[in-house]
Amino acid sequence: MNLYQQVSNNRRKTWILVVSSAGLLLLVGFIFSQANNNPIWLYIAFIYTVITSLVSYWWSDKIVLAMSKAKAVSHDDSPQLYHLVENLCLTAGLPTPRIYIIEDNAPNAFATGRDQQHAAIAFTSGLLVKLDKTELEGVIAHELSHVGNRDILLATMVAVLVGTVVLMADWFIRWSFFSGQRKSNNREAGQLQLIFTIVAIVLAILAPLFAKLIQMAISRRREFLADANSALLTRYPDGLIRALQKISTDPEPLKVASRATAHLYFASPFRNKQGIGGISKMFMSHPPVEERIAALRQINV
Repeated sequence: MNLYQQVSNNRRKTWILVVSSAGLLLLVGFIFSQANNNPIWLYIAFIYTVITSLVSYWWSDKIVLAMSKAKAVSHDDSPQLYHLVENLCLTAGLPTPRIYIIEDNAPNAFATGRDQQHAAIAFTSGLLVKLDKTELEGVIAHELSHVGNRDILLATMVAVLVGTVVLMADWFIRWSFFSGQRKSNNREAGQLQLIFTIVAIVLAILAPLFAKLIQMAISRRREFLADANSALLTRYPDGLIRALQKISTDPEPLKVASRATAHLYFASPFRNKQGIGGISKMFMSHPPVEERIAALRQINV
C-alpha cells in the first residue's frame, strides 16, 4: 500500500465512524421519544448538541492549553523550534500556528484550535531536549497534519455527540423512574410503546458504551492518518518511527495530562508496560505504538 492509499483508507474509515456516531445519537433520540410518546428527547439532543458544539468550537483550545499549563513562546524565545515549524508549514501550505511550551520532562506534544487560522501546537520541554532534529520534524509534521485535517474540530464534534448520548441515556433512566411513562389509550399502540420502552432501557445501558467505543476508534484512525501525512510531509518516516520509539519507552510520566486531554497528545501520556488485550485496546485513544510503527514501515514514500 503506498502513502496516498494509506491516507485515503484512513480518511474513509474515519468518516464511516463519524456517521455511525451521528446515527447512534439519532437512533437513541428516536427510541427514547417513542418510549415516552414524547418528541422532547429529539429536541433535547438537538439543542444540547448545538450549544455544546458552539462552546467547544470557540473556547476548547483555550481551556485545553490552560489545563496543560502551556505557555506561549515567541520566535526570540525558541528560534530553532520556530524555524522547524515554519519550514514544515510552508511545505504543507499552512499558516504558522501559535507555539506553546509545557514545562514537563516527559516528551510529548499536541495540537489544538478550531481551524488552520486559529491553531496552536504545544510541545513539552522534554520533547525538545530528548529528540533530534529529524525526530522532532516527524512529530511537528504529525501535529500539523492534525491541523490540516481539521482533526480538532472533528474530535470536538464527536466528543459532543458522545456526550449527548451519555447524558440522554442518564436522563431517560431518571425520567423513567421518577416521572413514569405516558400511557396510550389504544391497546396496540400501548403494546408498541412497551416494546420501545424495553428497547430504550437496553439502549440507555449500552449506548454510552457503544458511543465511547466509536469515539476511541475515531481517535485511533486519526492518529494513523496523521502518521501517514507526516511521512508524506517530511518524506522521511524513519524520523517519526524513532520519535515514537523514544517517546513510548521514556520513563517520565506526563504530569499535566488527564483523561480529558490524553487523546490530544502525540502519544498516550499514560504508560502501560503490560501487554494490551483485545478489550483494553478497544478503549484506547491511541493505537499501540507497535501498530503505528508497523503501518509506517509498510507505506512507500
